[in-house]
Amino acid sequence: MLRFENVSKSYQEGSQLRVVLHNAHAEIQAGEAVAILGKSGTGKSTLLNIISGIDVADVGNVWVDGQNLTALNEHERTLFRRHEIGFVFQFFNLIPTLTTWENILLPLELVGKVGASERERAQALLNDVGLWERRDTFPDRLSGGEQQRVALARALVHQPKLVLADEPTGNLDEDTGQKILALLDRLTRQQGRTLLMVTHRSDAATFADRILRLQDGQLLPSELG
Repeated sequence: MLRFENVSKSYQEGSQLRVVLHNAHAEIQAGEAVAILGKSGTGKSTLLNIISGIDVADVGNVWVDGQNLTALNEHERTLFRRHEIGFVFQFFNLIPTLTTWENILLPLELVGKVGASERERAQALLNDVGLWERRDTFPDRLSGGEQQRVALARALVHQPKLVLADEPTGNLDEDTGQKILALLDRLTRQQGRTLLMVTHRSDAATFADRILRLQDGQLLPSELG
């Protein structure tokens, strides 16, 4: 489902060239849940941005379900991401002027698919995350855990082949974070989705089938995995 090879990325910081990723490579099977562990600033978010096509690597190739994202231009990568990838962010990234229901429907609207069956799927997901009764509520009236539950439903509503989660518990307390992880694990496995999560917390990675560690710009097997 996901394969990337020799991915390298550097940023110029003043007079210094900061190498974030150096020949990173991995392969993830369809339906697998993989966690990447790494300290803050080690390039975890950069890697997810490259995998999703938000950013591009200096060197290397990324394949998602057989599609080489490196061969696509920015517009093509955007369209591919809208159809095939679901993203869960640390800070939720809900649209503040949209209700819970409108936020969840947004990925469907972006790909032009908001028919009766899609609305039924969105309602089922809202029920799954326990927020159907809050469908007309705006994000600022929801707790952090509730906002992340909305974000989970939004990431899955368009039935993406790959779900990327960037520190999904990083802005939550420990108990709420564990509940979110359990929900993310259940929903992705229930739908048969492939999940790649990056986190700095070893306890968050315990839900994964396999754990990798991002260190010195490279991905290594973790002693936890």
